[in-house]
Amino acid sequence: MVMYYDDRSVQITSDEFRVDGRGYPLGTLTRVWHRRGRRSWRRVAGRGALGMVLLVPLATAALGLVVALQLNASATVTVALVGAAVLLGLAVRPLADLLLDRLDRSYDRGSHDREIWAEIQGRQIRLLQTDDAQRFGRIYRALQRAIEAPSPRAIRRPRFSPTAGGHLAGHRQRGHDRPGQ
Repeated sequence: MVMYYDDRSVQITSDEFRVDGRGYPLGTLTRVWHRRGRRSWRRVAGRGALGMVLLVPLATAALGLVVALQLNASATVTVALVGAAVLLGLAVRPLADLLLDRLDRSYDRGSHDREIWAEIQGRQIRLLQTDDAQRFGRIYRALQRAIEAPSPRAIRRPRFSPTAGGHLAGHRQRGHDRPGQ
Protein backbone atom coordinates (compact mmCIF):
# COMPACT_ATOMS: atom_id res chain seq x y z
CA MET A 1 0.00 0.00 0.00
CA VAL A 2 1.31 3.47 -0.95
CA MET A 3 0.51 6.54 1.20
CA TYR A 4 -0.14 9.61 -0.98
CA TYR A 5 -1.36 12.02 1.70
CA ASP A 6 -1.69 11.94 5.47
CA ASP A 7 -2.77 14.67 7.91
CA ARG A 8 -4.91 14.88 11.03
CA SER A 9 -8.18 14.08 9.24
CA VAL A 10 -7.41 12.93 5.67
CA GLN A 11 -5.44 9.91 4.50
CA ILE A 12 -5.08 8.85 0.88
CA THR A 13 -3.56 5.50 0.08
CA SER A 14 -3.36 3.41 -3.06
CA ASP A 15 -6.55 1.67 -1.89
CA GLU A 16 -8.65 4.22 -0.04
CA PHE A 17 -9.60 7.87 0.52
CA ARG A 18 -10.24 8.31 4.27
CA VAL A 19 -11.78 11.47 5.74
CA ASP A 20 -12.47 11.85 9.48
CA GLY A 21 -12.42 8.09 9.97
CA ARG A 22 -14.76 7.30 7.08
CA GLY A 23 -13.19 5.34 4.24
CA TYR A 24 -14.04 5.30 0.53
CA PRO A 25 -12.30 2.56 -1.47
CA LEU A 26 -10.85 4.09 -4.65
CA GLY A 27 -12.41 1.30 -6.70
CA THR A 28 -15.92 2.50 -5.73
CA LEU A 29 -15.38 6.06 -6.99
CA THR A 30 -16.81 6.24 -10.49
CA ARG A 31 -16.38 10.00 -10.98
CA VAL A 32 -14.43 12.61 -9.02
CA TRP A 33 -14.64 16.41 -9.29
CA HIS A 34 -14.20 19.55 -7.24
CA ARG A 35 -16.32 22.62 -6.61
CA ARG A 36 -15.61 26.05 -5.28
CA GLY A 37 -18.14 27.19 -2.71
CA ARG A 38 -19.46 30.65 -2.09
CA ARG A 39 -17.19 33.52 -1.23
CA SER A 40 -16.84 34.13 2.49
CA TRP A 41 -17.36 37.85 2.92
CA ARG A 42 -16.22 37.47 6.51
CA ARG A 43 -12.76 36.38 5.29
CA VAL A 44 -12.66 39.21 2.73
CA ALA A 45 -13.63 41.77 5.40
CA GLY A 46 -11.00 40.36 7.76
CA ARG A 47 -8.38 40.74 5.06
CA GLY A 48 -9.46 44.34 4.48
CA ALA A 49 -9.33 45.06 8.21
CA LEU A 50 -5.77 43.72 8.37
CA GLY A 51 -4.82 46.03 5.51
CA MET A 52 -6.34 49.02 7.28
CA VAL A 53 -4.60 48.18 10.56
CA LEU A 54 -1.32 48.14 8.65
CA LEU A 55 -1.95 51.58 7.18
CA VAL A 56 -3.06 53.47 10.31
CA PRO A 57 0.34 53.68 12.08
CA LEU A 58 2.14 54.49 8.84
CA ALA A 59 -0.38 57.22 8.02
CA THR A 60 0.01 58.59 11.55
CA ALA A 61 3.80 58.73 11.16
CA ALA A 62 3.47 60.44 7.76
CA LEU A 63 0.99 62.94 9.22
CA GLY A 64 3.45 63.65 12.05
CA LEU A 65 6.17 64.40 9.50
CA VAL A 66 3.90 66.73 7.52
CA VAL A 67 2.76 68.56 10.66
CA ALA A 68 6.34 68.89 11.90
CA LEU A 69 7.48 70.40 8.61
CA GLN A 70 4.44 72.68 8.21
CA LEU A 71 4.54 74.17 11.71
CA ASN A 72 6.47 77.34 12.11
CA ALA A 73 7.95 76.06 15.34
CA SER A 74 11.47 76.20 16.61
CA ALA A 75 14.04 73.81 15.24
CA THR A 76 13.96 71.83 18.50
CA VAL A 77 10.18 71.21 18.29
CA THR A 78 10.40 70.30 14.59
CA VAL A 79 13.25 67.83 15.24
CA ALA A 80 11.30 66.34 18.18
CA LEU A 81 8.16 65.86 16.03
CA VAL A 82 10.14 64.36 13.13
CA GLY A 83 11.97 62.09 15.59
CA ALA A 84 8.67 60.97 17.16
CA ALA A 85 7.22 60.21 13.71
CA VAL A 86 10.29 58.19 12.73
CA LEU A 87 10.23 56.30 16.04
CA LEU A 88 6.54 55.54 15.54
CA GLY A 89 7.30 54.18 12.09
CA LEU A 90 10.13 52.03 13.46
CA ALA A 91 8.01 50.81 16.37
CA VAL A 92 5.37 49.61 13.95
CA ARG A 93 7.80 47.36 12.07
CA PRO A 94 7.46 44.25 14.32
CA LEU A 95 3.68 44.64 14.38
CA ALA A 96 3.62 45.17 10.62
CA ASP A 97 5.63 41.98 10.12
CA LEU A 98 3.08 39.98 12.14
CA LEU A 99 0.16 41.59 10.34
CA LEU A 100 1.70 41.04 6.90
CA ASP A 101 2.24 37.38 7.80
CA ARG A 102 -1.45 37.04 8.75
CA LEU A 103 -2.47 38.85 5.57
CA ASP A 104 -0.29 36.52 3.49
CA ARG A 105 -1.82 33.45 5.18
CA SER A 106 -5.32 34.78 4.51
CA TYR A 107 -4.53 34.84 0.77
CA ASP A 108 -3.09 31.31 0.99
CA ARG A 109 -6.31 30.06 2.57
CA GLY A 110 -8.49 31.82 0.02
CA SER A 111 -11.92 33.34 0.40
CA HIS A 112 -13.91 30.33 -0.86
CA ASP A 113 -14.61 26.91 0.57
CA ARG A 114 -13.37 24.07 -1.63
CA GLU A 115 -15.10 20.70 -1.95
CA ILE A 116 -14.19 17.29 -3.38
CA TRP A 117 -17.14 15.28 -4.69
CA ALA A 118 -17.40 11.74 -6.01
CA GLU A 119 -20.03 9.54 -7.52
CA ILE A 120 -20.29 6.30 -5.58
CA GLN A 121 -22.82 3.68 -6.66
CA GLY A 122 -24.78 6.30 -8.59
CA ARG A 123 -24.94 8.79 -5.69
CA GLN A 124 -23.08 12.10 -5.56
CA ILE A 125 -21.23 12.38 -2.24
CA ARG A 126 -19.20 15.27 -0.91
CA LEU A 127 -16.00 13.66 0.34
CA LEU A 128 -14.30 16.77 1.71
CA GLN A 129 -14.94 20.43 2.42
CA THR A 130 -12.18 22.80 3.49
CA ASP A 131 -11.52 26.53 3.61
CA ASP A 132 -7.76 26.06 3.17
CA ALA A 133 -6.93 26.41 -0.53
CA GLN A 134 -3.37 25.06 -0.21
CA ARG A 135 -4.45 22.01 1.77
CA PHE A 136 -7.25 21.39 -0.73
CA GLY A 137 -4.74 21.46 -3.61
CA ARG A 138 -2.43 18.99 -1.89
CA ILE A 139 -5.31 16.61 -1.11
CA TYR A 140 -6.82 16.82 -4.59
CA ARG A 141 -3.46 16.21 -6.30
CA ALA A 142 -2.76 13.27 -3.98
CA LEU A 143 -6.17 11.78 -4.77
CA GLN A 144 -5.50 12.24 -8.47
CA ARG A 145 -2.11 10.50 -8.17
CA ALA A 146 -3.64 7.64 -6.18
CA ILE A 147 -6.41 7.09 -8.72
CA GLU A 148 -4.18 7.34 -11.77
CA ALA A 149 -1.37 5.19 -10.38
CA PRO A 150 -0.88 1.88 -12.17
CA SER A 151 -2.54 -0.92 -10.27
CA PRO A 152 -1.85 -4.61 -10.59
CA ARG A 153 -5.53 -5.26 -10.05
CA ALA A 154 -7.89 -4.73 -12.97
CA ILE A 155 -10.43 -2.65 -11.10
CA ARG A 156 -12.59 0.10 -12.45
CA ARG A 157 -11.15 3.41 -11.32
CA PRO A 158 -12.32 6.96 -12.00
CA ARG A 159 -10.26 9.13 -14.30
CA PHE A 160 -9.58 12.81 -13.97
CA SER A 161 -9.83 14.75 -17.19
CA PRO A 162 -10.05 18.45 -17.98
CA THR A 163 -13.56 19.72 -18.57
CA ALA A 164 -15.09 23.16 -19.06
CA GLY A 165 -14.76 25.49 -16.11
CA GLY A 166 -11.45 24.09 -14.92
CA HIS A 167 -13.00 21.22 -13.00
CA LEU A 168 -11.57 17.76 -13.20
CA ALA A 169 -14.04 14.97 -13.73
CA GLY A 170 -14.42 11.87 -15.75
CA HIS A 171 -15.24 8.22 -15.85
CA ARG A 172 -13.29 5.84 -18.01
CA GLN A 173 -12.27 2.22 -17.87
CA ARG A 174 -8.60 1.36 -17.34
CA GLY A 175 -6.57 1.77 -20.51
CA HIS A 176 -8.45 4.84 -21.72
CA ASP A 177 -5.98 7.48 -20.67
CA ARG A 178 -6.71 10.20 -23.20
CA PRO A 179 -9.78 12.46 -22.85
CA GLY A 180 -12.35 11.85 -25.55
CA GLN A 181 -11.77 8.12 -25.91
